Amino acid sequence: MSTGKSELGVGMVGYSFMGAAHSQAWRTAPRFFDLALTPRMRAVAGRDEAAVRAAADRLGWDEAVVGWRELLTRDDIGLVDVCTPGDTHAEIAVAALEAGKHVLCEKPLANSVAEAEKMVAAADAAAERGVHAMVGFTYRRVPAIALARRLVEQGRIGEIRHVRAQYLQDWIADPEAPMSWRLDKQKAGSGALGDIGAHVVDLARFITGESLTGVSGLLETFVHERPEASSSSGLSGVADGGRTGKVTVDDAAVFLGRLSGGGLATFEATRFAWGRKNAIRLEINGSKGSLAFDFEDMNLLHFFDATDDVTTAGFRRIVVTEPEHPYGGAWWPPGHGLGYEHAFTHQVVDLMGDLAERRQPTPSFRDGLEVQRVLDAVERSAQQGSGWVELP
Repeated sequence: MSTGKSELGVGMVGYSFMGAAHSQAWRTAPRFFDLALTPRMRAVAGRDEAAVRAAADRLGWDEAVVGWRELLTRDDIGLVDVCTPGDTHAEIAVAALEAGKHVLCEKPLANSVAEAEKMVAAADAAAERGVHAMVGFTYRRVPAIALARRLVEQGRIGEIRHVRAQYLQDWIADPEAPMSWRLDKQKAGSGALGDIGAHVVDLARFITGESLTGVSGLLETFVHERPEASSSSGLSGVADGGRTGKVTVDDAAVFLGRLSGGGLATFEATRFAWGRKNAIRLEINGSKGSLAFDFEDMNLLHFFDATDDVTTAGFRRIVVTEPEHPYGGAWWPPGHGLGYEHAFTHQVVDLMGDLAERRQPTPSFRDGLEVQRVLDAVERSAQQGSGWVELP
């Protein structure tokens, strides 16, 4: 699709669950939003030639390449989108930045603080040359969450007293659910803590505008061995029926934290909450009100204003689909809800806008590093009997 506007060629590495979500975003953003910089889906890279060619055809990429390094040598590619397991993020992102390519990297940023620090150093050096990097904490772009941030910035709930943040799933609650790379510490870095806990840590930071100064945590692995998978798709797989593999990551994480403004925060991340498919539950209490959100009802934000008349006060149910709401004007008439995929589209919209204006996109790799430091502190706390661990 040619728009007559400036274009940016995109090369994506990986084409599974996240690759599919990112692909629809690259396809959709220029068709619903007036972008100053138009993305072109030049090439998708993978290891299996037949599989990556099939993915290119299915997801709408111009071509498929075997091996991600080819993306770095092409003049028609200006941005590399990293949608691979965490153990490859640092190598790909650093190489891409050094090659002069902008980078969008899936979360968590890396598998360790040391890797994340290396990525931040590469991003800082690249930024001096006008090359930028962003980490994909996509839930920031859910309209209701963006509205929650706006209300906090406006002072509508006052000083932050409490943050309660949960990310609940059930896709491995069955002990017979097969192995996945997400259950291998070498590939994933951590389990529920990094895979989904990273999201709620980032959302707490994003909405409140505050950082965590210390944490105390517990980690638990409930099922230590699972059937190997004969095939997989998204989060699900088919058990091999014979071989088994060892789970080397946490199944659940629970931790406490203190916010930089003095408030208290509690976090829970688990993939063992039967019946909760993708429940991101946030409640933020301030000195003048409260906000509440649940991703399983993602078009709603609940707002309590403590300054209201006590005889009629109560949580206000806001349907976040008005043109005046974040991202609302580009989509459907009010009340016609958005879904999971729309946040990825909004991520592309914001990224293209920032690059067109030569601004640093957010969340930056440094934001990703700050989340990585929290994850690391929780792990160290759990290893030390849940002792308090201070953060820089």
